[in-house]
Amino acid sequence: MINIAVLCPSEIAMRRFMPAMEYLPNLRYIGVGVNSIKERYSGNLPDESVIMEMLKAGNSKAKAFADLYGGIIFKSYEEVISSPEVDAVYIPLPPALHYKWTERSLKSGKHVLVEKPATTALAATADLIEAARSNGLALHENYMFIFHDQLKEINRIVRSGELGEVRLYRISFGFPLRAVNDFRYNRILGGGALLDAGGYTIKYASYLLGETAKVVYARLNDLTGFEVDMYGSGVLVNDQGATAQIAFGMDNEYKCELEIWGSKGTLTTERVLTAPSGFVPTAKIVKGGKEEIITLPADDAFKKSIKRFAECISDGQIRESNYRILKRQAELVQMFMDLAKR
Repeated sequence: MINIAVLCPSEIAMRRFMPAMEYLPNLRYIGVGVNSIKERYSGNLPDESVIMEMLKAGNSKAKAFADLYGGIIFKSYEEVISSPEVDAVYIPLPPALHYKWTERSLKSGKHVLVEKPATTALAATADLIEAARSNGLALHENYMFIFHDQLKEINRIVRSGELGEVRLYRISFGFPLRAVNDFRYNRILGGGALLDAGGYTIKYASYLLGETAKVVYARLNDLTGFEVDMYGSGVLVNDQGATAQIAFGMDNEYKCELEIWGSKGTLTTERVLTAPSGFVPTAKIVKGGKEEIITLPADDAFKKSIKRFAECISDGQIRESNYRILKRQAELVQMFMDLAKR
């Protein structure tokens, strides 16, 4: 049995992680941590009145979390990762904080499930992989959509030849503007469309194109009043010449779409990256001007991602495979960043 603690009572931890984890018998949730004032402000403390309000808010969220799921309320992140009762840590913090707390958790001997992106730079991800490998620890980046059964069914349709030869993959993921204080719009916290929505599209493009995929075009766009990239687009190709166009954004009409354009037909589907547990996705296939709506499998991708994490803990070969997958994603995101700057 692996005892796992949550490093922060975030929305995704409360709404997605905990319901999914409850059905995995080899993982046991034992508590949630809140960051101490020292951890939050790194010595540059605000006025005492602000400190009291922050403590009140943090304790309130942790209490709501514990009321739902039980467990210990750890008074700091350091208390979580230093606890001998904790074997593994789930880290759902803003991206810029992932490296710090993942590194500390690994050095404390804890397996780590970290939300995407694992870090904000390739070098940082490589450093974490080495720390995990040298200590025989699992490190898993939570791109859960990749485990959804609808992807397998889409692959089966492509392999069947029903669409003919694939001429183009197109992946689009974007959503409307969120609250202005959302970490996605904060450069210091690792915000930006590429690291958020863009990471999904790159991940899926790599999945479709295989290990030889590389970024050949990259564009990031700013908007007045925001300090991070707000939307972007790019092209990935593999050694066989297969092409995936990607587009993403954080001030867009909602879209979560895959289009596969073949010589004999086209397949399009929505919610390919964000299908919640139990949701039944559909796809539209158009051939010779005739449309057919097909049903794709429902699934719980978050549960499967956590299961993969548990497998990494128990199986060294799966751990090594996961390290390679994690590094490959970081390489492609870094490739996109570097190309977009030219």
